[in-house]
Amino acid sequence: MEKIQIVHTNDLHSHFENFPRVKRFIEQSRKESVADDFYLFDLGDAMDRAHPLSEATNGQANIEWMNPLHYDAATIGNNEGLGNSHAELEHLYDHANFPVILDNLYEKESGQLAEFAQPYKIIKTKKNTTIGVIGLTAPYILTYPLLDWDIRLVQDILPKALKMVKDCDVIVLLSHLGVSMDRLIASKHPEIDIIIGSHSHHLFPEGEIDNGVLLAAAGKYGQHIGTISLDLDDGKKVIQKAAFTTKTSSLKELPDDQQWIKAQYDKGETLLDQQKVAKLPVTLSNDYQAEHSIIDEALTAVNDYAHSDVAILSSGLFLENLPAGTITEKNLHNALPHAIHVMRTTMTGDNVWRLIMEMEKNRLFLRNHMQKGMGFRGKIFGELVYQGIEIDSKRNVYINGKELEKNQEYTLALLDHYLFVPYFPSIEIAGKNEILYPKFLRSVFGDYLNKKYPI
Repeated sequence: MEKIQIVHTNDLHSHFENFPRVKRFIEQSRKESVADDFYLFDLGDAMDRAHPLSEATNGQANIEWMNPLHYDAATIGNNEGLGNSHAELEHLYDHANFPVILDNLYEKESGQLAEFAQPYKIIKTKKNTTIGVIGLTAPYILTYPLLDWDIRLVQDILPKALKMVKDCDVIVLLSHLGVSMDRLIASKHPEIDIIIGSHSHHLFPEGEIDNGVLLAAAGKYGQHIGTISLDLDDGKKVIQKAAFTTKTSSLKELPDDQQWIKAQYDKGETLLDQQKVAKLPVTLSNDYQAEHSIIDEALTAVNDYAHSDVAILSSGLFLENLPAGTITEKNLHNALPHAIHVMRTTMTGDNVWRLIMEMEKNRLFLRNHMQKGMGFRGKIFGELVYQGIEIDSKRNVYINGKELEKNQEYTLALLDHYLFVPYFPSIEIAGKNEILYPKFLRSVFGDYLNKKYPI
């Protein structure tokens, strides 16, 4: 009988606070493994620019952490794919000592697979068993093309990918597709032995068997680490497979851990603080009602950037004040850590009216609503604040002082976040939406401040 052990990480999202214990678990698992072969995979979203060190190094700090652990393969998540410019993603893995397995991200112009990726990997064990590894990432068809990528759908690519590994004894899918897609794939492709999942941050403490396929997943942020065990008979057929996860907080913390964690954060802050942005004459407050509020300046910034008639932002985006004097990329990152982009939306006046009514209806709910995900890295959604939009007691809407004309087209500076959350359906239903990649909101705001308040 042959025994194979796999350890996997997924959706680490630059949560460096868990990295020391994750690292020791991997090293100890490798050292103490009684299996014939030991393999290590990552399922993507390892980096997240919400952490200052990932922001300051364009994710290179994450690769530096992974390299000594000797990953056998990794795939990418949307944080790597959409959180970096085209050029940044092309070079993210320049110094990685592990292959990136990814078969559905292609160059928009040439139609070639992304240069940093390979479509599959065949691993040969000590007993000459072949393991075919393929990888797929979530196909955000609206946004990848904005970064000059051609992202391809699972149903188009998976059959071709499986053909490349069909003669292998074991087939493993590295999936950054989410639990629903993993289950769907399992229902249609029982020839896959293991789907190691991610993206939807789901946790399978003891795995899940669907149509004979083992689904494994280790949650998010390095809070759990996944382990998979395979038993094969002499004919190289899998006769037993199992998965479990280990809670990182249950692992021993060493005295130096907190010092290392703080050092990573401080290093990122120091690097960002070296990049000066603007010199503010007054402190810009994250209180939207203040005389000098960040949101007022930011509304003007996004309006200028989108060349729009009006702008709308929410106060929960702004996590800190911007102090008077010289501000740096550190100040901007602390205030706006989000993976969010400016979006230009064009719609007719009657649809603008309906959108504003949706916003007014949801205003009280959103004011203190705990918001998570969709690029948002803050705590609450906050207050909706308009620039160039007014409403009277009879629910008439005015655009830059003039009453709304229902058949006239208007452009609004919004955020892609508002397209993805469910509170404002008119944006998706009636808007012509242009997400303005690749700059994050903080970069758009920083460029504006640099011009208005030069150093």
